Amino acid sequence: MSDKVNNSQPPRQLALSVGLRDDATLENFFSHHNDLAVQAIEGIAEGVGESFVYLWGESGAGCSHLLQAGCHQAGRYQRSAFYLPLGQFKAQGPEILDGLESLDLVCIDQLEQIVGMPEWEEALFHLFNRIRDAGHYLLIAADAAPRQLEIALPDLDSRLRWGVVLRIQALDDDGKLAALRARAYDRGIDLSEEVAQFILNRSPRQTGELFLLLDHLDQASLSAKRKVTIPFVKQLLGW
Repeated sequence: MSDKVNNSQPPRQLALSVGLRDDATLENFFSHHNDLAVQAIEGIAEGVGESFVYLWGESGAGCSHLLQAGCHQAGRYQRSAFYLPLGQFKAQGPEILDGLESLDLVCIDQLEQIVGMPEWEEALFHLFNRIRDAGHYLLIAADAAPRQLEIALPDLDSRLRWGVVLRIQALDDDGKLAALRARAYDRGIDLSEEVAQFILNRSPRQTGELFLLLDHLDQASLSAKRKVTIPFVKQLLGW
């Protein structure tokens, strides 16, 4: 079945559509103590189980990956989905939320970006209610738990505590090493533990940055027709 997401959004949302990363899938998420979150997103994408799931975690923990994965997964079930990173679109105003309740699944990322903004908080509160009344599903992510966000609107604060609240645990160094090697394997890269450890010791610590670096190494090694070794990594990155 196709991974293509059904983009049956109202015209306003189509104009603001955000492209999903092709590699942001549940299969590509190295769960590492986050199995409950993966299961919850699988359910919400299919349209079963809890209708509202709230994810939170530090930057780089994988919340954005999981929200986009939820959209991809919904598409596999032929259900419409929409991903909205508030940090990118909050300047457009809360009107961009109008009509989203018509979709099977709405994924709102970076909730912390609009905390303390009265118009946004009220608009989200009303969207929450419209989605619930329509019998549809909502997935929200932020960098803190609902009780830590200091939402000014009590009604919204109450709504955010209704559903399943799950903390996304960031990978430790062992987990990052395993995830890096697993991603390399999926891409057909023969990445030894020694080379992976060398990269981890010198690269940015966030998992997303590690994966971008791996993409760069993959392209460069294919172009140069060379294996990804420590000398090759040193030469390419100037380490």
